[in-house]
Amino acid sequence: MAGLSGRTVRDLRRESRSAVLQRLYVDGPMSRHALGPATGLSSGSVSNVVAELLADGLVEEAGVIGAEVGRPRRLLRVRADSGRLIGVDVGETRVRVELFDLTLSELARVERALGPRGYEVDAVVGHVADGIAEVLRAAALAPGELLGVGIGVPGIIERTGEEGAVVHGQTIGWDTVPLERLLRRRVRLPLHVPYFIDNGAKALGQAEMWFGAGRGARNAVVVLFGSGVGACVVTEEAAQGRAVEWGHLTVRVGGRRCRCGARGCLEAYAGAESLVARWREAGGRPSAGAGEERALAELLAAARPADGRGPDPVAAAVLSETAAYLGAGLSDLINLFQPERVLVGGWAGLQLGGAFLDRVREHALAQALRHPASRVGVELGLLGPEAVTVGAAVLPLAEFFATGGRRPRPAPEPTAPPAWRTAVEGRLA
Repeated sequence: MAGLSGRTVRDLRRESRSAVLQRLYVDGPMSRHALGPATGLSSGSVSNVVAELLADGLVEEAGVIGAEVGRPRRLLRVRADSGRLIGVDVGETRVRVELFDLTLSELARVERALGPRGYEVDAVVGHVADGIAEVLRAAALAPGELLGVGIGVPGIIERTGEEGAVVHGQTIGWDTVPLERLLRRRVRLPLHVPYFIDNGAKALGQAEMWFGAGRGARNAVVVLFGSGVGACVVTEEAAQGRAVEWGHLTVRVGGRRCRCGARGCLEAYAGAESLVARWREAGGRPSAGAGEERALAELLAAARPADGRGPDPVAAAVLSETAAYLGAGLSDLINLFQPERVLVGGWAGLQLGGAFLDRVREHALAQALRHPASRVGVELGLLGPEAVTVGAAVLPLAEFFATGGRRPRPAPEPTAPPAWRTAVEGRLA
C-alpha cells in the first residue's frame, strides 16, 4: 500500500535496510544502540532490520563492548563473504581486472598490457573478457554469484535501452562503441549479473569519497591525472559524482593539438603524454624505448635530482609550466563548483607527488576567486594508482546497498504455452 508520498511499505523497508547496511559498511562495527541515531531509525526499526540482515547472511556479530550501566552491547558488521564484485580499469597502458569480496578486499587480480593494438575495441573487449574469466577461475567462483561488474573507461558514457552503456571516447578513437553489448556477447556471464560502465574519473572519485581523502566531504572535485586529465565533481545534488571532461577545457586559443583533435586543450599541456612530449621537444632525452610512465619518472628525476646535483633546467622549466597550467585548470574548477576539497589522483599525479602539488596549489589559489579559494583544500588522493579499479567495484556495491542488499535474480525460464492456446492459435492461423 502506498502512502501520501507514493512510497510503499516495501520501499520503506528497502530504504531502512539500505541505511543500516551503508552505515555499518562505512562506520562499522556498530551496536544496535548506535545505529539508531546514525540512521535516523527508531530502535524497533533497527532491531527488525538487523534481524532480517542477520537472517539473510549479510551482517554478522563482531564482538561485544562493555557498558558502564546496563548490559554489554553486541557489535555488528557487514559480512565480507556475503557478496563478490569485479572492478575493471581500462587504463592508459593496461587493463586491470580485480575480484573483491563485499568489503573490497582483493581476492584475485589480472593485468593485461594494451600492447601494439592499443585501444582497438576488439582488443580491449578481449582483455576485459579474459580477465573476468581468469579471476573467476582463480577464486573458483561461479559467474552467477557475482553482484555485478564495474568498469571504468575513458570518455562520455551514454545509457541506452537496447545497447546498454555506449562509450563516446574521442581521445581513444571510440565513436559510439556499444561496450556493454560487446561484453555481453564475449563474456559468459548470466544475464541477471549487471554491468556498471562509467567514466574512469568518476570511478576514481567514488573510491576517494568512500574510502580515501574525500571521506566526510559534501562537495569535492577528484582529478584524474594520467596520460590525459579528467575530473569527477561530487555535490549534495550529485552524491554519486558526475564526470566532467575537464581535460578539454581550452587554455590557449590556437594552441597545441590535443588527442581529441581540438587545439589548446588543458590535456594538450598538462597530461602526462603531452608533458613528456614537451620535454622531448625542448631537448629532454628520456631513455630509448621508454614508455610514458618511465619517461615521466626520468623527467622528474632530472628536474629534482636526489643526489644533490642541480636540477636540469629544461626538465625543471617544463615541470614548472605544467604546474601553472594545472593550477589554472584547478582554479576554474574551484570557481565553478566551490568544493570543500580538490583531490589529485591518477598514476601521473601521484608519481609527481607532493612537491609538484605544492606548486600547482599555489597557482590554483592565486588565480581562483578569494572566497572559494579560502575554503578549499587541495591534496593528493590516498588510494594509490589502482584506485580506479576499486572505484569501479564501488559502482555495483552502491547499487547493491541501494536495493537494501537484495541480490540480482535470474530471470524465470520461459514456459511452454498451454495446449489449449496452441490449438486456438493454430485455428486462427
